[in-house]
Amino acid sequence: MKKICILLIFSILILTACSETTHNDYLFSGESKHWEAEYTYNGKETWGEKDGQRTYSNEHDFRFILKYKGSLEELSSLQKLEYYYETNSGHGSGTEVFTEPPLSGIFSASGSWIGGGKVHEDAVIKVHVNGMTLKSHLNCIIIVSNFIELTVQVS
Repeated sequence: MKKICILLIFSILILTACSETTHNDYLFSGESKHWEAEYTYNGKETWGEKDGQRTYSNEHDFRFILKYKGSLEELSSLQKLEYYYETNSGHGSGTEVFTEPPLSGIFSASGSWIGGGKVHEDAVIKVHVNGMTLKSHLNCIIIVSNFIELTVQVS
């Protein structure tokens, strides 16, 4: 019985030593005069061994949130909102067309990926926003970083 327990413990140690998992959970945020942006990245990298070969896999979930800083009333004439965000491993975009005033000043996108590139902890995420209203354009570029928040307003 003692030999079986020792063999079982040894087998578990060998199996866990063959794979290693790293979790990469990052929150990026930034803002401009009119907008706040937040990008949440939750990634997992797994290294292992199969048939004597080293293996690697990764997967991640992300959530992008864009929030208008002013009052909802200021967006009442918003006809179209376009946004684009770019990370070191990919990009995404969204377009909202309004026939009625928006019910919220918060716009978001999310998704999951298996394989592909990963977002690095020190990545800079660029966000472009273009809102078309009857009165004006709400154009801005937000540069979002985990460590530094830089803001550029486009006239």
